[in-house]
Amino acid sequence: MNLAALDPGLLLWPFIVGLLVLATHVPLGRRVLARGIIFLDLAVAQLAVLGVVAAHALGLAADGWPTQLAAATAALVGAALLAGCERRWPQIQEALIGSTFVVAASAAVLLLAGDPHGGEHLAELLTGQILWATPAQAMQIAALYSILLAFMAWRGERLGGRGFYLLFALAITASVQVVGVYLVFASLILPALAVRDLSARPGLLVGWAVGALAYAAGLTASALLDWPTGPAIVIALAVIALLAGRALRVAASGGQR
Repeated sequence: MNLAALDPGLLLWPFIVGLLVLATHVPLGRRVLARGIIFLDLAVAQLAVLGVVAAHALGLAADGWPTQLAAATAALVGAALLAGCERRWPQIQEALIGSTFVVAASAAVLLLAGDPHGGEHLAELLTGQILWATPAQAMQIAALYSILLAFMAWRGERLGGRGFYLLFALAITASVQVVGVYLVFASLILPALAVRDLSARPGLLVGWAVGALAYAAGLTASALLDWPTGPAIVIALAVIALLAGRALRVAASGGQR
């Protein structure tokens, strides 16, 4: 255990980025659960990854605007198609979402098949690089998420299916390249599961608190034990969401369970 690794200069910006991700992902996760489309985030995140991989295969810079545009385009087009599928074939929507994820993931693997560093690049997109988040990335995400949150607050339940899918795609595209596919899914679903029985405002507040505590715990464990940061936060989210959900159910039943 290395106590010297608990350096605020190293951990502050990853934690801030984590809070920014939670700002949109907790309310979006609650909507995903309510709509019964649990794997939408994995599919859209994988489509954004496919856009990044395609840009990488073309030799474009990972942090350049063409790569960001490729990721956003892939996610938005995929989200628009899935929104159309939900209206036309609602009874098989979850199967279509899962199939989209598998096809996008397989296409990404094929695009990287001839790259000697392809496996490493794909692993980074899955597990993320949140430990190396920068102030510039935090400010970019904050600017976009401020717009998305304002739009969500303005439209509320009037957002509609297509609007939800497109807003969801923009939020995922901004987060997946920093925190990775696994942490995107965990940030959306695990806090939302923990607070699924709470009403709107308490659910959001407690969900954000659960997520913030988990990010802090995961970053701390990663620093102290030299664990990969993204997976450490995922495990922390799972454990803390489980404990919080249990505590909330016990409190709701008057402490009888």
